[in-house]
Amino acid sequence: CCKMSIQPSSTSAPATPTVKFGRGIVKLVLSGDALIVRGQPKGGPPPEKQINLSNIIAPKQGRRANMNIPDSVDTVDEPFAWQARENLRKKCIGKEVHFVIDYAPNNDRCYGTVYLGTDTTGENLNLMQVQEGFAEVRRVNVRSDNTEHASLIEAEDQAKATGRGKWVEPRPDDAVRNISWTIENSRNFVDSYRGQPIPAVIEHVRDGCTMRASLQTHHQITFMLSGVKCPMIKRDPEDPKKEIAEPYAAEAKFFVESRLLQRDVKIILEGVSNQNTLLATVLHPNGNITEILLREGFGRCVDWSIASYSLGADKLRAMEKQAKERRVRIWKDYVAKVQEVITGEREFSGKVLQIINADAIAVKTSSGEVRTLHLASVRPPSKETQEPPKGKGRPLYDVPYMFEAREFLRKKLIGKKVNVKIDYIKPSSIATETLTAFPERTCATVTCAGINIAEALVSKGLVKVVRHRQDDDARSSRYDDLLAAEQRAVKTCKGVNSKKEPPIHRVADVSGDVAKAKQFLPFLQRAGRSDAVVEYVFGGSRLKLFLPKETCLITFLLAGIDCPRGARNGAQGVMEADAFSEDALALTKEHCMHREVSVEVETIDRAGNFIGWLFVEGINMSQLLLENGLSKLHFTAERSSFYRSLQSAEEKAKMQKMNIWSQYVEPVAHVKTEEPTERKTNYRSVYVTEVSPDLHLYCQFSDVGSKLDTLMEKMRGMMITDPPLPGTYQPKRGEHCIAQFSQDNMWYRARIEKVENDKLHVQYIDFGNKEVIPSSRVASLPSEYNTGALLPQAHQYALALVNPPNDADSLGDAFRTLCDLVANVQLKLNVEYKDGSIDHVTLVNQDESINVGKSLVTDGFCTVAKRGEKRLQKMLTEFYAEQNKAKKQHLNLWRYGDITEDDASEFGYNK
Repeated sequence: CCKMSIQPSSTSAPATPTVKFGRGIVKLVLSGDALIVRGQPKGGPPPEKQINLSNIIAPKQGRRANMNIPDSVDTVDEPFAWQARENLRKKCIGKEVHFVIDYAPNNDRCYGTVYLGTDTTGENLNLMQVQEGFAEVRRVNVRSDNTEHASLIEAEDQAKATGRGKWVEPRPDDAVRNISWTIENSRNFVDSYRGQPIPAVIEHVRDGCTMRASLQTHHQITFMLSGVKCPMIKRDPEDPKKEIAEPYAAEAKFFVESRLLQRDVKIILEGVSNQNTLLATVLHPNGNITEILLREGFGRCVDWSIASYSLGADKLRAMEKQAKERRVRIWKDYVAKVQEVITGEREFSGKVLQIINADAIAVKTSSGEVRTLHLASVRPPSKETQEPPKGKGRPLYDVPYMFEAREFLRKKLIGKKVNVKIDYIKPSSIATETLTAFPERTCATVTCAGINIAEALVSKGLVKVVRHRQDDDARSSRYDDLLAAEQRAVKTCKGVNSKKEPPIHRVADVSGDVAKAKQFLPFLQRAGRSDAVVEYVFGGSRLKLFLPKETCLITFLLAGIDCPRGARNGAQGVMEADAFSEDALALTKEHCMHREVSVEVETIDRAGNFIGWLFVEGINMSQLLLENGLSKLHFTAERSSFYRSLQSAEEKAKMQKMNIWSQYVEPVAHVKTEEPTERKTNYRSVYVTEVSPDLHLYCQFSDVGSKLDTLMEKMRGMMITDPPLPGTYQPKRGEHCIAQFSQDNMWYRARIEKVENDKLHVQYIDFGNKEVIPSSRVASLPSEYNTGALLPQAHQYALALVNPPNDADSLGDAFRTLCDLVANVQLKLNVEYKDGSIDHVTLVNQDESINVGKSLVTDGFCTVAKRGEKRLQKMLTEFYAEQNKAKKQHLNLWRYGDITEDDASEFGYNK
């Protein structure tokens, strides 16, 4: 413990001034010849005294201009002023000294000799500065018998002779500091040193968490400690000269001063606050001052800057928690806030079934329970303007970045295993303004493959972090990671933090709109299989789909089955749910909800709902429901190509008496309808007018050719005598028109498939070919030549029993071979079967000596398609024989060996 005492010396001659002495700890070194000593009495604040070293003069340091004094300017160091100050600082800062006062003009300032240690036997700092060459000796008004002064002069002469300190010749370049009093661009300055510990000296401590430092580069910076806030000392607004200190503010300041002031430290620059103040962490050889302040109860964690803390925010939270539990200093009255009790498992894993919102998911646990969880401490995007919704409320598409957030979660989580850690339970509440009731929410941290989903969302700017109250401990266990991620997203202007206009999603809702459904039906039928995303599952066989390519929402019914229905409104009131309807809903939800699926649309019902087949990862959902005994086979399935597999699935469920078949009794007599075994032929003469790259054919019947020629001649004659006026026709998608073919400049009937600025995508309906032409080459189709006068003559077909190759190069070879086989030749066509919406046909020449499909198989350009109809078995046998020949000869597809998939059950094959 240091003492500050001033005592008279022994009796001396009247001419000798009164000599006083004392002891203390060096608090601050002001310059090469001045320092401040702090004592520590038993009561009251520590006394401080400025001591100027007697009889010596050190170079003066530069000073910053005083903003309160007019015409004040920055001054520069005298040569070696900084080195003189540093020499004295490193020698005595924080150490106990003994001083002898020679002259004291006032109580706070005096001139004297300072010794290291507790008495005058210690090292003389006055003499040391002169010996090192960092001070000159005063040579006026000195008694000739003053031995101490004589020793100083002798030391100065020796320093000059040896060229030490300021006496060195020539003077080095670093004798005068290049001081930077201000930082022009704080953010660039921090970025240039980010993460690097910079040697520095703490020059001033304003309060426990705010300091001024001099860096090794001589930049003078004022900064705040990242992640912590200490009690402040503020000016009284009524009396600017008076200071008001918060409880423990003085203690916190003294705690930091006694450990850091003018000590050699390392500073890590970490960020810039909104007020352009630097944020940093100070590392002392004895520890990290930020963590020590929190542990000792001198500060609290602050969310706005803790994200900048680079050494692990968890440590700071742990230190604060220790101080709260011990109730030290600022936490002496701390009382833990009572939270909702978390019942059941706090940590568990499960499978994600549904994305409820941008911050909420449904998870199925190992016990089969489905739990709704909200991501802790994040808030989904919302509209800045509270405009009333127009028509149906669709926040998923209308709220900026809501769709992107949902899509991120859907692609990242659906069907995946996640680990859940429940952080807190938010109790139910009612909004006072809107009287909206909010149910109780279970908020958790969800991780998938080691990735914190909430943090990933925040880093992409798809959600925002909730700013909790300082005393609110109900927050995410990874809250500091969320704040750091949001800071990165703001800096890179991602998502909701972007200054650009948010993306707009124009999605047509066709659900329940019969007129719109009829318009979309032809496109979806022709498209074959279309990609879709399941937006919602209403029941076992009723879903809502989003078609990205068509940008529309549709209601979709699974074809071929009769599924139990849930409770619904009917003519007689509310109708009860059918048995096993909940089980069917759960099965469809688990396999389909928010999954990417493929659909084949066949038709629509009277309510505008689309009916067809839905496939999830290759599984037919109609078949899956039948296999699990959660639906019955509908008679409409008989005309589909899936009938055999659906029938087999239902029979299997009946035999196992699953769910709706639990009470099933097999009838005694069963009349079986014999399937036809003989193939029927009804050949029609055709010309192939177009071959598509997927090997589909467009054909014209020969017996209708004269009618088409007559119609074309009349139509073209009318276009010559009465040409269309440019700009009078406004083309619309799906309309029939008359278009001028680019290769022969002749007019043909066409359908508009896409309008793209001044370009139109058209298909010539009498020939099947497509092209993109300017809108100036399109005119309105006269009514006497529309499809009512003569139907479109290009009929689309596919080759029966032929599978096109999957490889793009092989498909191109097959395409070119098929074009050679059918070009400019009259052929005969027979429809064999229908797969989806496409008729599959046999094409032969006039004497039936060449079968086009078989020729592709024979030459190894295509493989044989599997079919189960008995009437096709004879022809199928011939095709397989040709395929085997191509295999043995290693033709085209078979040149590297057998490419067919193994039919064994272990390879996933199902009959």
